[in-house]
Amino acid sequence: MSIRVVVADDQEIVRTGLCMILDAQPGIGVVGQAADGREAVALARRLRPDVCLFDIRMPGTDGVEATRALAGPGVPDPLAVVVITVFDHDEYVYAALRAGARGFLLKDAGTGMLVQAVRAAASGEALIAPGVTARLLEAFADSGPAGPPVQPVEPLTGREEEILDAVARGRTNGEIAAECHISLSTVKTHIASLMAKLGARNRVEIAMWAYETGRVRRGRGR
Repeated sequence: MSIRVVVADDQEIVRTGLCMILDAQPGIGVVGQAADGREAVALARRLRPDVCLFDIRMPGTDGVEATRALAGPGVPDPLAVVVITVFDHDEYVYAALRAGARGFLLKDAGTGMLVQAVRAAASGEALIAPGVTARLLEAFADSGPAGPPVQPVEPLTGREEEILDAVARGRTNGEIAAECHISLSTVKTHIASLMAKLGARNRVEIAMWAYETGRVRRGRGR
């Protein structure tokens, strides 16, 4: 087992199903389960899993608060959190991404997408369910901070603008490499440069910045 996961969902049948799916995958194992956010935070801090899979709506401490506690801007050693929900138009989803979540999935996304999101989060990438990336970010772009968006410490290059657009549309590194006709390692280099220039911690924050600054045209999802 190489990817250790903590799962939190207040519905036992859902939580059990998620654990069964993940435990059946090679290289993935569930090391802890929680029925609410407070328990999930305590468990995650104790076990330090590679990935936390949290339902957004839980009693008491919800998935947003749990995410912020484990992956928020003030956390010195943040954990990778993927949020999962039945709602694809929920302001809490955007709040969770702002809180530091590394991915977002619908509960009907399917086994393949669930496993892909966990593996992506564990490897330092981020995955938002295809088809909702642009819609979600567009819908809640105006709910960010009242102040002006952060400006890059250095101007973005033309290639970085291309990569920014692709990341904001939910493209994977492999898809970006194919679209831009560059190597995978070059894509990773450009994304690292974007993170440094924007002060972003992950590609989700890169995508949010792209929408907040109007660099991505509306309606350009998958």
